Amino acid sequence: MTTYSLSQLSELIGEVLSVELNDTYWVRAEIASLSRRNGHGYFDLVEKGKDGLFTAKMRGNCWANVFAILSAYFEQETGSTLQAGIQVLLEVEINWHDVYGLSLNIVGIDPQYTIGDLARQRQETIRQLQKEGILDMQQSLTLPTVVRRIAVISSDTAAGYEDFIHQLSSLNSTLSTTLHSTLAQRASTLHSTLFPAIMQGDSAEASILKALQAIAQREDEFDVVVIIRGGGASLDMSCFDSYLLAATCAQFPLPIITGIGHTRDVSVIDLVAYRALKTPTAVAAFFVDRLNEEIKRLEDLRRRLLQTQERQVLIRKHAIELLAQRLASCDPARIYKMGYSLTTINGQVLTSKHQVQPGQTLITHLRDGEITSLTQ
Repeated sequence: MTTYSLSQLSELIGEVLSVELNDTYWVRAEIASLSRRNGHGYFDLVEKGKDGLFTAKMRGNCWANVFAILSAYFEQETGSTLQAGIQVLLEVEINWHDVYGLSLNIVGIDPQYTIGDLARQRQETIRQLQKEGILDMQQSLTLPTVVRRIAVISSDTAAGYEDFIHQLSSLNSTLSTTLHSTLAQRASTLHSTLFPAIMQGDSAEASILKALQAIAQREDEFDVVVIIRGGGASLDMSCFDSYLLAATCAQFPLPIITGIGHTRDVSVIDLVAYRALKTPTAVAAFFVDRLNEEIKRLEDLRRRLLQTQERQVLIRKHAIELLAQRLASCDPARIYKMGYSLTTINGQVLTSKHQVQPGQTLITHLRDGEITSLTQ
């Protein structure tokens, strides 16, 4: 029986690998983790089955002189840095070390594979949502004419969130000083509540889902949900193509409006949302425009009401003037002045000679006094 020391066996493995294997291989894998030390890149590369469990795992090393070139090339092509959670196509050399064992020496990368994989995953998510009949569910909801209570999902330190809040604050301040209608002032008051979330990276999906769950528990307190961030590269936006996040948004009981800063493509949650806008500022402008339209409507109603009241006052005033003229025309003093007189007998107006008997007292009313006479 032939025996080997551990180092001898290791040396044998190295010799076999060097003889039997090609110089380099192109390998598809997911970056499970990536650390940078002294300019070098140290990767944990994995492959997962449909159940999410690892079917393979290897270490990958990219030495500083190559790592600087490859990472810069990848970022130029994709707009994002190499990071955990993305699928990559790497050119590798098989490396065997007597102490550290098997590893992959990374010497090349194809950024288009990563971009294509994101597009493939996105299309699979859309097909699944369509198959389940939930892609357009948000469109069955109704956005209130006056949106006053806004639940915001964003990073509390993001510039996009600050822009959004600044826009709303400016609107409230301006309208409160310029509007005279109490109803319009009340309609124009906007209130937002922030539900902080991580908006990119491995933790983004779970963080946003947690924020949505918190809002759902307070559903009656809000009119609408806003999901905003200030833009970024395609890989930074990959969490917004997640099936679980998209399905949750599609079936959410409140209208969702997105403004997550895409410059080229739309994400899957943009597709399922009640309304998708490009940026946080555009979302704020959307609410401003709706409020301005409603305020104009309220102000127009107020103006029309005042005009109707004024018209009714004029009509009533004219009717009173006509009545006064009629009353004036029937004034006894006016009749007396025209030479007419009025005769009464026992307090009743005398209209016929048959009302008079001999010996009765008649009173004749003239403009400047009365004359009393006795009948014969």
